[in-house]
Amino acid sequence: MADSHSSASHAPDDRPVDEQLADLRVRIDSVDQQLLALLNERARLAQCVGEVKKIDGSPVFRPDRETQVIDGLKAANPGPVRPESIAPIWREIMSACRSLEARLRVAFLGPVGTFSEQAALNYFGSSIEPVPCATVDEVFRATVAGSADFGVVPVENSTEGVVARSLDLLLQSPLTIAGETSLLVRHNLLRKTLSREGITAVVAHPQALAQCQGWLSQHLPHAERRPVSSNAEGARLAAQDDTLAALASERAAAQYGLHVVQAAVQDEAHNRTRFVVVARTDRHQPSAPTGHDCTSLIVSVDNRPGAVHDMLVPLKRHGVSMTRFESRPARSGQWEYLFYIDLAGHPQDSELAAALQELRAQCTFFKVLGTFPLDAH
Repeated sequence: MADSHSSASHAPDDRPVDEQLADLRVRIDSVDQQLLALLNERARLAQCVGEVKKIDGSPVFRPDRETQVIDGLKAANPGPVRPESIAPIWREIMSACRSLEARLRVAFLGPVGTFSEQAALNYFGSSIEPVPCATVDEVFRATVAGSADFGVVPVENSTEGVVARSLDLLLQSPLTIAGETSLLVRHNLLRKTLSREGITAVVAHPQALAQCQGWLSQHLPHAERRPVSSNAEGARLAAQDDTLAALASERAAAQYGLHVVQAAVQDEAHNRTRFVVVARTDRHQPSAPTGHDCTSLIVSVDNRPGAVHDMLVPLKRHGVSMTRFESRPARSGQWEYLFYIDLAGHPQDSELAAALQELRAQCTFFKVLGTFPLDAH
């Protein structure tokens, strides 16, 4: 691609601005054509990879491989493209190439326009077959049944904490965690008319209502807060009723023809939600080590003094970092608890392997939810 015009730097140009712009646009058009040719060459190579994978039944989607590709590109990036721009650009490229092998079916909490849909698109790229589901339970059912290849579910929010139903379903289901992604969540007040006058109720997912309770108490103190199955469902209802307002994304506003009456009404400016990607073990090949992995567990120990302390000793002994620790009632009626733990590392790492072996010996319940690459930004 290199030629005498490949560099954007040039000597001072005394020509009129419109002539300079015309010349630069011609050069950009030329580069775009070269990029398109290279993208098609990459797509043809991806098709060849797909044919080879069919021989041994290898999965179409390998999150560890895609993470390694992105990491390598970031390391080799000379600029001026910002490092944080590389992941979303290449996820779309890889998504388009992957879809030539097979179009992945991805289930998420619907309808179209939810943050769960946005998380799915951020992780897999837009070249997927979306499977919107009415509830988180249905996302799990669709993935277990095979009507979806993957499911995307929220597990925790930086403001409101864990999504309890998702954690319970991770315990109960046979699915494994194949990946994770996080999303900066900006809740907007949406309505058919560009005014807050006459709003009788705000409809949104309970988590969204909780994340915006301060703003709602100050600016819409008399409006009912009505929980619904998703923020996009709230937007759909608001599009049918002038007296309702929704808390949802700009994507939902465009989808349902609503005005953004007030942008970013969440109480915390840096409100983020973490999502995990779940899959059947027979359709997902365990990830190879990438150098920045997470291993997620559910464990339980005897209800005795010092049991939780003893459970954590192997982690300290082997220098394993614990990045998340949540407790949920075991529902046994005996005041026993299950602990959801995220550990930094891969089971093929000697330190983590030794810690897991010791930890397993101390637990009355031990389930590995999955090992996966950390979210690449």
